Order: sequence, then structure tokens, then C-alpha cells
Amino acid sequence: MRTAAIRIILLFLFISLTIVFTSMVQPQAMLLGMEFDVRVINGFRDNSSLPLVIWCSTERGDLGGRALQEGDDFGWTVRIELWGAREYLCTTKWDSRRKSFDAFRAPRDSRRCGLTRKCSWLVRDDGFYFSSDEVNWIKDFSWF
Repeated sequence: MRTAAIRIILLFLFISLTIVFTSMVQPQAMLLGMEFDVRVINGFRDNSSLPLVIWCSTERGDLGGRALQEGDDFGWTVRIELWGAREYLCTTKWDSRRKSFDAFRAPRDSRRCGLTRKCSWLVRDDGFYFSSDEVNWIKDFSWF
């Protein structure tokens, strides 16, 4: 009887230590099953004749492309799974400008997308802005 209780305690301890160790070595493991909404918005003004062209993909496949008119958006949901995609790369083109960027990267965005798990990008003529609430936008980088 006592031996069985000790085995259960040791098993519980082993599982707990494995979880702690895994989260330290691979923080993404603690994110398993979490979902994030990613959205890229055309924030240009007065560009009705020239859309923002966007094409997004992941290591597991293409999400496809869109031609976004002023105010239009392209969005998708990311679910963090053990073997699932954790990085989404988008290439944007507007007029002669072209820029590729990580629209979602689990290690970076799991924290900055906040409790809402919203990862939004607003593309403007002066650069790319990030927000987790679509109210407060912070310029992340420029076109060049």
C-alpha cells in the first residue's frame, strides 16, 4: 500500500518536473491549444485605384493572396499545436514598394497580442503598425 502511494507521488513529481522543464526549454509548449486572430488591414488613404496586394504563407502551406482596397482586411486564426505552424510570413506590394514581414510568430506574439489574442497589422504609406486592440497602434517598421 505504502509502495503504491510512493509510486503515485513520484509519477506526479516526474510529470510536474517534465512540464516545468518543457516550458523553460520550449515556452511554446505552454501555448498549446491557444488561438490567436491575425489581421492585416489596408490603412492607406485615397488609394482606391491601387490596392494593397498581400500573400501569406506558413511552413505548412499557403494561405493565399488578396488585393485589399482601402479599409479592407485579410485575417485568419492561428491555433498553436505541437506540430502546427507557428510562423506566418506575408509579402505585401503597393505601387513599387514590396515588403515581407512575419505577421505572426508564436514566441514573439504570444505575449504582445495580449489577453485578447488579437494580432493586428495596419499597413500605411509610412510603414507597418501593430496593435492588440485595434485602438492603440505602434509603428513596428517602415517599408524600407
